[in-house]
Amino acid sequence: MRLALRTTAVTGAAACAAAAMLLPAVPAAQAADGAAPRVSCAATLSAPTREAAFGEAARATGAPEPLLKAVAYMLSRWDDHQGRPSSDGGYGVFDLSDDTPVTGDGAGKGRAAGTRSQIAAAAELTGLPADALRAQPNANICGGAALLASYHDGGGDLGSWRDAVARFGAKHEFVRQVYQTLRAGESRVTADGQTVTLAADESVAVPPQAKAAAPGTDCPSGLDCELIPAPYAKHVPADPDNTTRYGNHDLADRTGAGGPKLDYIVIHDTEGYYDPSVRLVQDPTYLAWNYTIRSADGHVAQHLDAKDVGWHAGNWYVNMHAIGIEHEGFAGGAGWYTESMYQTSAALVKHLAAKYGIPLDRAHVIGHDQVPGTILGATKSMHWDPGPYWDWDHYFELLGAPIGGGRAATTRVAPGDVVEVRTGYHDNPQPLTGCAAASPPSPECVAGAGTNFVPLRQSPSETAPLAADPGWKPTGEAGTTYVSDISARVVSGHKLVVAQVQGDWLGVWWAGALAWLRNPADRPVVIPASAKTVTVKAGAAAPAAVYGRAYPEAPAYDGTGIPVQAISPLEYTVPAGQAYAVSDDDVVTDYYRATTFDGSAPGDRTDLRGQDRYYQLWYAHRQVFVRAAEVDLHDARPVAVVSTTPPVVRGVAKVGRTLTASPGAWTPSPKRVRYQWLRDGAEIRGATGRTYHVKGRDRGARLSVRVTASARGYESGVATSAATPPVQPARRGRPARPTHPTASPWRSEPRQIDWSRR
Repeated sequence: MRLALRTTAVTGAAACAAAAMLLPAVPAAQAADGAAPRVSCAATLSAPTREAAFGEAARATGAPEPLLKAVAYMLSRWDDHQGRPSSDGGYGVFDLSDDTPVTGDGAGKGRAAGTRSQIAAAAELTGLPADALRAQPNANICGGAALLASYHDGGGDLGSWRDAVARFGAKHEFVRQVYQTLRAGESRVTADGQTVTLAADESVAVPPQAKAAAPGTDCPSGLDCELIPAPYAKHVPADPDNTTRYGNHDLADRTGAGGPKLDYIVIHDTEGYYDPSVRLVQDPTYLAWNYTIRSADGHVAQHLDAKDVGWHAGNWYVNMHAIGIEHEGFAGGAGWYTESMYQTSAALVKHLAAKYGIPLDRAHVIGHDQVPGTILGATKSMHWDPGPYWDWDHYFELLGAPIGGGRAATTRVAPGDVVEVRTGYHDNPQPLTGCAAASPPSPECVAGAGTNFVPLRQSPSETAPLAADPGWKPTGEAGTTYVSDISARVVSGHKLVVAQVQGDWLGVWWAGALAWLRNPADRPVVIPASAKTVTVKAGAAAPAAVYGRAYPEAPAYDGTGIPVQAISPLEYTVPAGQAYAVSDDDVVTDYYRATTFDGSAPGDRTDLRGQDRYYQLWYAHRQVFVRAAEVDLHDARPVAVVSTTPPVVRGVAKVGRTLTASPGAWTPSPKRVRYQWLRDGAEIRGATGRTYHVKGRDRGARLSVRVTASARGYESGVATSAATPPVQPARRGRPARPTHPTASPWRSEPRQIDWSRR
């Protein structure tokens, strides 16, 4: 989650008791009407671990312990966030809100009479002060449990609690998420080192999905999705139909044959709360995006049909080809994103990607911060959301497309390799400053908070200046730790071409210069990757230009009535000697014309196609374009299956004995393993099984085995075991030992020697 602190893991009753001494005691209190509180939290407050606190809260309230864990997991993944609010203003393990609830239709029609905030209701039920419910995890757990139990109408089984869960989480999809979590189980170590486990229970009945998505919405079946349309309207109703003053999107045919192709899903945050955001999208003088997702329960509001073009990315070419999804929250770190919102967003993106053929990778499911400027000087004004606190690693796991494809991070990197960065999140704190100023009403940045990036330096040293980005800072200054300064940030999923290796440091090409990424042996952050690369055209006199959009060449406009759209290079280039990874080598070269309300201007509502070709690149922090005519395209080198533990020969190297090969460990797990036995490094003809019977001709030689591991989509990996000592002759005058390695007349257990350890 967004603002989870990274602290030293502390376990055990003694450690928790010590931590409790640092918190103010929670005083006993009375309910608002002067009566004794309905729930006693004494045992929960003194519980030594978070796991134990859930058990005590269940006993105190009568709410089933597994249900409490499942509800809390869907809100916070059991992190307490040290008293900082979530992106919807909730606090603690149960994301208890300080705001009185609004009506559940998402239209912002007001608040129900007599309602109280969750914090206020929990305080009345437990007698705990509101400050304790916000800041102390055990108090929050007791308050959340008491609130959930107060919604329960009776019944003993888990199914009888569905209405209570719905009231706690506001929407049906949240109930489904909770009961799916109960059925599947979860276990994790929280950001502050607490281990919490929810055992899987296959007997749990998950509420059925709705038979179809809500009318008018483009959502996966059963997702909690409503239609709140963005208006296509004139700014002044009396204006003529051919007015250019209209909003807040454009009509198109992106899902049919006549419109731009859908290629991107852009992840935004609202920089505001849910209700004001959906009111803005209903303003014809503002701008529109496709979806808004609420933090508290993952509720989705759809505003635009995928066929139409929203004005959300700040780049018309990207807008032409993108679906925009806003998530309730603040890029500067005001709060953490709930698990319910992550899961709902991932379900929506998987549906859209499958329906419209959008690749599930970090070059096509992108942050707003990856959208390039359009013309020289525009880059410095582009947005930087969803910011450093969006957990890309977790998000792509939910999408079923984990960053790095599940491969292990490595330090086995050479110049010319393409690598993909996987930063981690909770275990990846990076220093940040300026959160309150850059993203109000965010609080100041918090030391130790997890982040989604690693920094680049101008030389291989932790004290070297941060890398520069001439588009973000045209005057050439080095990057900074200011929260919105993306000059030197490599975000999880980014691909880079390695130019040099010096110890723990990798020199990579970045924004037209060499920058340095630390890849420590004890925590490597790069994964072997496969991608085509580009270099400037051989023999070219000048660097290749970099563009923020792939517009058609001027002759393509002839006879269309559409004004030629200038193709303006950005502040960047691909100089000679540098290489960049290609993220898409089949870019659509087009321009969708839309200037009048009724589409009557010459060429309006036409998608003009060009013949000029572009490639999309990983370049600096963003996705950019180069003209194919200005660069050479180089084929991708397949990623190989990698040996993580070498093969081993087991047994006694003596004539008449049998040796057995262990294949070692590989990443990813191979589908096929082949063996080739070697005598003094040379292949032994026909010896291709897992076992080898040592023969007389092997006497005095050293034997080893070469293992070849294969997996679909990967280059085969090869690894060879350590060699045995010289093969000994069979003993004379004594019975030959059995050749089977599991039997021996001399000892009850065979002596198996791992020669790789000698």
